[in-house]
Amino acid sequence: MINRQETNRLAWSNSTNHNLQSERKIIELTLLIQKELADITLDPPPNCSAGPKGDNMYEWASTILGPHGSVYEGGVFFLDIHFSHEYPFKPPKVSFKTRIYHCNINSQGAICLDILKENWSPALTISKVLLSICSLLTDCNPADPLVGSIATQYTQNRTEHDRQARLWTQRYATGFPVPDS
Repeated sequence: MINRQETNRLAWSNSTNHNLQSERKIIELTLLIQKELADITLDPPPNCSAGPKGDNMYEWASTILGPHGSVYEGGVFFLDIHFSHEYPFKPPKVSFKTRIYHCNINSQGAICLDILKENWSPALTISKVLLSICSLLTDCNPADPLVGSIATQYTQNRTEHDRQARLWTQRYATGFPVPDS
């Protein structure tokens, strides 16, 4: 029969082990994110940059230059990246801070991209995520839109879609906004 003192000691021991495991996971996650930071600093994806906001390794800011030849060319797009404590087993939360006219990116900056949802893999890195977002800027996916009206316009009136996307890029993603018409 276990007495109260032994029960308390076992509870304290279990609590200490749980705390040590949690601390170990946080240290491992921090080291993983630091490695990703080193990798992206040494070999950034083309036209992309990313790094921590201040001292917080779990909150990053990113910049993507509008891909050459796309309707977003000339734009500088800012994104936020948040790593949860479940990373790399859960995808980071990535969102656009810069407004963009795109059928797979809504007005709140949410991105409809399969690798940020059901097709996430722990083998993916922030560099690969940013490359995929750049690819999405070059080739949107109107078959899986986040903004249906923009997807419809893209498929039914590509000229007007492209004009609107260029206008938004000029208005929101350059240092030289155009006035509302």
